[in-house]
Amino acid sequence: MGVHTGDSITVAPAQTLTDKEYQRLRDYSVKIIREIGVECGGSNVQFAVNPVDGEVMVIEMNPRVSRSSALASKATGFPIAKMAAKLSVGYSLVQIPNDITKKTPASFEPSFDYVVTKIPRFAFEKFPGSQPILTTQMKSVGETMALGRTFQESFQKAVRSLECGYSGWGCAKVKELDWDWDQLKYSLRVPSPDRIHAIYAAMKKGMKVDDIYELSFIDKWFLTQLKELVDVEQYLLSRSLSDLTKDEFYEIKRRGFSDKQISFATKSSEKEVREKRISLGVTPAYKRVDTCAAEFEANTPYMYSYDFECESAPTGKKKILILGGGPNRIGQGIEFDYCCCHTSFALHKAGFETIMMNSNPETVSTDYDTSDRLYFEPLTVEDVINVIDLERPDGIIVQFGGQTPLKLALPIQHYLDEHRPLSASGAGHVRIWGTSPDSIDAAEDRERFNAILKELKIEQPKGGIARSEDDALAIATDIGYPVVVRPSYVLGGRAMEIVYNDDKLVTYLENAVEVDPERPVLIDKYLSDAIEIHVDSLADLHGNVVIGGIMEHIEQAGVHSGDSACSIPTQTISSSCLDTIRLWTKKLAKRLNVCGPMNCQYAITASGDVFLLEANPRASRTVPFVSKGIGHPLAKYAALVMSGKSVSDLGFTKEVTPKHVSVKEAVLPFEKFQGCDVLLRPEMKSTGEVMGIDFEFAIAFAKVQIAAGQKLPLSGTVFLSLNDLTKPYLERITKAFLGLGFQIVSTSGTAHFLELKGIRVEQVLKRHEGRLHAGYMIANGQIQLMVITSSSDALDQIDGRQLRRMALAYKVPIITTVDEASAGAEAIRSLKSCTINMIALQDFFDTKVEARRSKNLLSTSSL
Repeated sequence: MGVHTGDSITVAPAQTLTDKEYQRLRDYSVKIIREIGVECGGSNVQFAVNPVDGEVMVIEMNPRVSRSSALASKATGFPIAKMAAKLSVGYSLVQIPNDITKKTPASFEPSFDYVVTKIPRFAFEKFPGSQPILTTQMKSVGETMALGRTFQESFQKAVRSLECGYSGWGCAKVKELDWDWDQLKYSLRVPSPDRIHAIYAAMKKGMKVDDIYELSFIDKWFLTQLKELVDVEQYLLSRSLSDLTKDEFYEIKRRGFSDKQISFATKSSEKEVREKRISLGVTPAYKRVDTCAAEFEANTPYMYSYDFECESAPTGKKKILILGGGPNRIGQGIEFDYCCCHTSFALHKAGFETIMMNSNPETVSTDYDTSDRLYFEPLTVEDVINVIDLERPDGIIVQFGGQTPLKLALPIQHYLDEHRPLSASGAGHVRIWGTSPDSIDAAEDRERFNAILKELKIEQPKGGIARSEDDALAIATDIGYPVVVRPSYVLGGRAMEIVYNDDKLVTYLENAVEVDPERPVLIDKYLSDAIEIHVDSLADLHGNVVIGGIMEHIEQAGVHSGDSACSIPTQTISSSCLDTIRLWTKKLAKRLNVCGPMNCQYAITASGDVFLLEANPRASRTVPFVSKGIGHPLAKYAALVMSGKSVSDLGFTKEVTPKHVSVKEAVLPFEKFQGCDVLLRPEMKSTGEVMGIDFEFAIAFAKVQIAAGQKLPLSGTVFLSLNDLTKPYLERITKAFLGLGFQIVSTSGTAHFLELKGIRVEQVLKRHEGRLHAGYMIANGQIQLMVITSSSDALDQIDGRQLRRMALAYKVPIITTVDEASAGAEAIRSLKSCTINMIALQDFFDTKVEARRSKNLLSTSSL
């Protein structure tokens, strides 16, 4: 208790309740649902059970499906939302067949003979100033789920499915092993994302289960299970790989140990462990989720491993293995799941058997009926190769799941090159479809990529690769501050920062990243006042390249693309710049031999110079947004060109420029992370996004702000405080809000600047200058909108941060970039002068609707 259910590790079925307690909770649930009056549909009830005396308390009841409904559906194979929808239109449970067994009705309560473990994924590192402590407020950004015949197996698989650098629980160098007892005991006592690793370290150091229980209050049954895993690790540490027998290998595998863990313990390589395991005949035997604990045969191939008897029954059809994106995280979320699902739908329709492999219970891709076959397994080299060996698909798709499958592409390709497995259909060898792993690596590897750009005469910002602190300082001095620094091979702008001097650069290298020859840091010139452009494109096997969409970011370069609002089509970019962008995108796609999607990011300076920032031969986060904006399913097209179709076959041969405007805005979770600042930086922080569409940009932007929860005021007072770098925009922004009838208040520096421009505004104190400061005005409801650009100095880190957090607490809309302030003013103007019309997405692409709109516009203009 005390940790939100969304942030808790969850196990099903219940492992520590007696049968009497379990049945009592079932009875209570039914009574509560009937008493509330739920006639049909899903409901959830949460209980607390005292482990000492069995006392039960009802925490809450919700007469609806919940977050856990998706988890429960994936865990049992019983689709709660689907059943609830059928019940709502008049079906009864006995009338709805069970999709899995095809024999039993939905009135059969699911039961299962395996264990499910769900572990949430967190992103505290993205929010400096927030404490990584789990409380009653949910903070996780995603989760992973694993199935196994035992708790130990499912738990270990879930840990490695998290993709946080662990190959399982233990058999690794965890930082907690270096902690002293006081720090370790604190970590056991206080819930945090890494408490499971603190338990491992404590057990390795000799702490007893009873002592860990007294500190953590985690049930002794779970602690005993974990202690057994530590004992197995100790046994492995005393053996060599050659000593392990077939029976020992099976016992180790049935406890969830990966080949990588075994290699760590036996001081061998992962490849050697695999070869030894295969030579002994130890391979995963996949079981089917059947909803009825094997009482009836399962007809739906929804599978997990390890066991002795394999129920997979792979076919000899032409088939494709699609690798998903793993757990949602900042920078890699449901946008990639959208791509995986549309890939599966398109290829199934094209006649292929589709196989999905993923570990995320929150996604549609892991529904048992999204693909022909589903493997609910971790996305690691070992697990993917196991499925490849069993299924022997014609193709493997790695370009739709974000960075997770891309990291697997090269080792999978090495395996295929070495073993050359034949496809089950007999149509050739198993191969990776789409852009080759070598081309993907060429785009990721900075030195190879720079050489390609030089060859193609494509401009990029000055920069370099630092493999030491001295390298970094020398590069920064050569290209001049400010510079953008980031680790190589990252997604979501992890640890990316703009640095303005040597001291800040040294601090970054000491605190944010480890820089060495194996982990180089990329340093690029920061292009001040540049506009960022994002391009999604599609290339086929015949060298044809089509631009899917060109998006203009509303915030200036320096804000991560995932956090920036953007519009399609562009609003302020010249045709000459757009022509350059189109030319470079097509040249690069052809040079990299891209087959499928590719996304590029560009920056355009105030003088009109175009620079390529990066290119990724994979699906991007914006594919769903662009697809909806232009009315063409890019993910579907990309899957089909990978199968051999040309863009001409698909009827998609030229760029679509819609007559309407689509705007995307980020949804940010700052309220969940107390102590962090709300400023937008090069490192991504958003956990979702919304979209607004209209025929006018200002109205589309207004719609998207409303959807994101940013309620723009139509009157009142605007607080302005801009740093010296953005003061050139201050006069324009101030006049825009004054013209809309707003009062303006600002701090001394901003007020003085405006006075020099002949604009008088009310001056307000900063927090450190006295009691009647801007914070009091926020608390008293005297400020309706805040526009603040940070100076990033020591005073702003205290005063400015507190003021921004206060605005967040009082739900006062806050804008932290000058471009969004201008767009916000235009949106308010539209809200005051126009009526927002609700238009169905399909109507934006309906020629009859467009004709009527054009006729109405002509009629209005003639009045």
